[in-house]
Amino acid sequence: MKKFLSIVAAIFLGIWVYQVAQITIAVRHQAQVDEARPADVIVVLGAAEYNGRPSPVFKSRLDHAYDLFAKKLAPRLLTTGGSGGELVHTEAEVGRQYLAAKGIPVEMIYIEPDGATTAQSTAASAEILKRMGWNTCILVSDGYHLFRAKRMMASHGLDCAGSPRQAKELSSFQTGWLYLRQAVGYSLFDLGLRF
Repeated sequence: MKKFLSIVAAIFLGIWVYQVAQITIAVRHQAQVDEARPADVIVVLGAAEYNGRPSPVFKSRLDHAYDLFAKKLAPRLLTTGGSGGELVHTEAEVGRQYLAAKGIPVEMIYIEPDGATTAQSTAASAEILKRMGWNTCILVSDGYHLFRAKRMMASHGLDCAGSPRQAKELSSFQTGWLYLRQAVGYSLFDLGLRF
């Protein structure tokens, strides 16, 4: 019986590893495609902020969203991200302030200030979009992040196009590791684990 259970476990592990490998390829493909098209809203997934200023990664995402807005691909933006343990600022609020300082009217920038994880931010963003009657979005994040984030939004019935920021600071090894990490994360999400 023990041998049988070991064989079954090995088969399931093999299937899961194969699935993660296939997802990794899909993550890599998604990361290299800009699907930006007219939509109801541009959703910018948060990254770190430091004392009210966006981190370099978050700033790059916000700048990319600004460019999409300037091209009139959507009439409004939604910035996401919670406080990350800070007492004063949230990523969403910092993102709104940054975009407003670049000249976007503050009333065109909505916020989702509670999400601490991608799953939380996409779920809360989806709720906002549904409440406002918006069905389509351009999702802005790092390329490696878009496959998983898009599918999380789709799980809430939304049609999102992915538009990656230009990330030049990562080595090919780091990028490959991030593709694999996102594939594992999505695989677990697909199994019902939400984080």
